[in-house]
Amino acid sequence: MTLPMRDGVAPSFVILPAGCNGTLLDFLTQQFPAISRAVWQSRLARGEVVDDRGRAMQADTACRQNAKIFYYRELPPETPIPFEETILHVDAHLLVVDKPHFLPVTPTGRFLQETLLVRLRRKTGLAHLSPIHRLDRETAGVMLFSVDPASRGKYQSLFQQRAVSKMYEALADPLHDVDFPLTYRSRMVDGTPFFRMQEVPGVPNSETVITPIETRGAHVLYRLEPLTGRKHQLRLHMASLGIPIVNDAFYPQALPCKADDVSSPLKLLSRSVRFIDPLSGEARHFASRMTL
Repeated sequence: MTLPMRDGVAPSFVILPAGCNGTLLDFLTQQFPAISRAVWQSRLARGEVVDDRGRAMQADTACRQNAKIFYYRELPPETPIPFEETILHVDAHLLVVDKPHFLPVTPTGRFLQETLLVRLRRKTGLAHLSPIHRLDRETAGVMLFSVDPASRGKYQSLFQQRAVSKMYEALADPLHDVDFPLTYRSRMVDGTPFFRMQEVPGVPNSETVITPIETRGAHVLYRLEPLTGRKHQLRLHMASLGIPIVNDAFYPQALPCKADDVSSPLKLLSRSVRFIDPLSGEARHFASRMTL
């Protein structure tokens, strides 16, 4: 027995390490220095820190090596993200959703309730929802979630084996004197600051097919088809070509954090995904209803 999901949030846990001495309150205060001792005392007093049998722990409970302790993550009130997700499809194995710009997929940093996963769990009551692939906080569009843990691995393997055809749309400046469709390849590695990627010499490990769709004023709407799935691949590739995606705050330069400013969304949309369902063998196609 463990803590149940609360407001769409599953409990977190920590395993007490070897050599853990003193009380549980001492350990939690040392392990999580960003959380005050008084906050941990309050959680313990409310019975919201339990062991793997669901038994409430006390502040003076002695540390026990390898014990698994569950608790709820708590954050100050979050600024609401004023854009709503739209569920496009749900069955016994998959939930497909249109993710809005600015909404993180999973809890991270200062985001907990204002994340796509927690919103969907609250909306549907599906406790075992889990994202099957990544989508940046800044990017909008089609996103797939697993409903059933028993079949999750089969769908995840589609992405690992590059058996999913993904199509994005992006708004950027015109690219002149180029024959389209353009296939852009490069070697991508972790960059600086830590949240960015960079290109280095070497064997390419990323590949994107770029095709213009239409002219929109001073910009062009492009179709982007990533044949690999590197972090920030589309954003970095477009910036490297000299046509960064409109409103990209990371590439080609990392701009100052805009905090809760949601007035200038990144003009990048996950338009559609196609794949052969690993359970039924049928062709599946899901498309976003959003536009840039």
